[in-house]
Amino acid sequence: MSSFLKARIAAALAEAYVNVRGAGPLPEPLEIRASDRPQFGDYSSNIALLAAAASAEQPRPLAQALADSLSDCASQHGIERVEVAGPGFINVFLSPALLHNALRHVLAEPEAFGRSSYGASRRIQVEFVSSNPTGPLTVGHGRQAVLGDVLASLYAMIGYDVSREYYFNDEGRQVDLLAESLWVRYRETFGENREIPEDGYQGEYLKDVGIALRQEIGDRYPVFDRDTRDALRTVAVDRMTRSIKADLAALGVSFDTWFSEATLHARGDVDAALAALRAADGVYEEDGALWLRAEAHGGDKDSVLVRSDGRPTYLLVDIAYHIDKKRRGLDRVLNVQGADHHTEQSCMKAAMRLLGFPDAWLAYAVHQFVSLKEGGETLKMSTRAGRFVTLHDLLEELGKDIVRYFMISRKPEAHLDFDLDLARSESIDNPATYIQYAHTRIASIFAKADEEDLPKAANRLDLSSLMESEEFDLIKAVDRFPEIIENAALSFAPHLVAENALQLSRALHAYYDKHRVLSDDRPLTTARLALLRGIAVVLRQSLTLLGMDAPEAM
Repeated sequence: MSSFLKARIAAALAEAYVNVRGAGPLPEPLEIRASDRPQFGDYSSNIALLAAAASAEQPRPLAQALADSLSDCASQHGIERVEVAGPGFINVFLSPALLHNALRHVLAEPEAFGRSSYGASRRIQVEFVSSNPTGPLTVGHGRQAVLGDVLASLYAMIGYDVSREYYFNDEGRQVDLLAESLWVRYRETFGENREIPEDGYQGEYLKDVGIALRQEIGDRYPVFDRDTRDALRTVAVDRMTRSIKADLAALGVSFDTWFSEATLHARGDVDAALAALRAADGVYEEDGALWLRAEAHGGDKDSVLVRSDGRPTYLLVDIAYHIDKKRRGLDRVLNVQGADHHTEQSCMKAAMRLLGFPDAWLAYAVHQFVSLKEGGETLKMSTRAGRFVTLHDLLEELGKDIVRYFMISRKPEAHLDFDLDLARSESIDNPATYIQYAHTRIASIFAKADEEDLPKAANRLDLSSLMESEEFDLIKAVDRFPEIIENAALSFAPHLVAENALQLSRALHAYYDKHRVLSDDRPLTTARLALLRGIAVVLRQSLTLLGMDAPEAM
């Protein structure tokens, strides 16, 4: 979605292009970029470079012809002047009136600002977290929870009908190991000293469950047999599921659907998925196991679907799960997963191709891991060995807003070092606090303003007093917000929202320190309050997308 200003520049370029060329579509990929330095205008475009390359012309003469045409119709488009630079870039200088109109555009429908119809109500499912119910959520799960939640909100902003889904792997060997590990902790309450099974779960959290279990049922399970295993599977999964849901709720994350893997087995979906792959000639037998022909269809390597002992692998069950998603009528599926699942992701894509699914139907938003830093050192963690910091503990210490901001602050593809010392800081050195303080500062200014100074209807606002370069820069920053939303969604870059909010907050604080908002000059005060209201719109929308509070006071 183009910003108000870029849309006006694009319209002007299109008119100039027709005037010079006579007809024809605009060359692509057309870029209209904000200029880094004021001497190069407000925005620059590569239209002449693209058009010249397509016709073997020299770009600078074409750029000059386009600039001359733009100059002839500049005033009606709100353009002050046009210059040609370098090999053929067109630099556009905007009029104050057009910049003022961009601010009016924001204030006309503040609640709708940043929204678009790009998705046209198409159904997209964002599946994220989907942690095995074998233990409490860790800080690593917290990063994925925030990334997925913000990404889902971004897709809703650009018009998609979004559903959030959590997939429980509540079947298989890992759940059996959980049951046996719990039984060991349960028997410890009777003074027995037993070994946690190899690859079992060592965490202290199972000790608490074991104590609670003895209080509820006494000495009901003295030996670990099949009945004990089945009973404790249910107990352990139920306790872990409740713990996971409680932690996610404290983080401000909710799901529309909680899907159980057991459902797929009970309905026969796993067997049906294997039959479908067989029919598509997508499997072969080797060493007593059944394999997916993944390499021939773009996968990293062929992978086992059914082990030699007849047990289905996670991949086969996941294929059945995605067939179920398609059956539900979803137009797109986006899975948020860690970078360590790359091979499985490529095999899933290969399986979908084998089954005739559109290639763009399934996408993966991949992220790196998170580490905790304290005192300049990285804390060592291991979930299976029981050495980790739980998401619950992190939320208890820092609160939802701080945790969410730090989890989203770096691009997903980069490893995240969660700086506990900075997160604990209650000063404006803490970026989460800094952004919220910017929103609070604007609210406090409006609280002090005379009612007669408050901006009236957007289309009647007199903004002619806004002539400072910092004011123009702030308007352009506010105007870019819709583009940031769309780019953040489509490029799996939700950190862009956090970065933009921080940059806008810095610009606001610098502006406020230099320029007085409330003064005896009534028109100037009214205009500056309007500017602050526009900034507040973006800050409030940004904080809401990030799942943080937008406080009126701190």
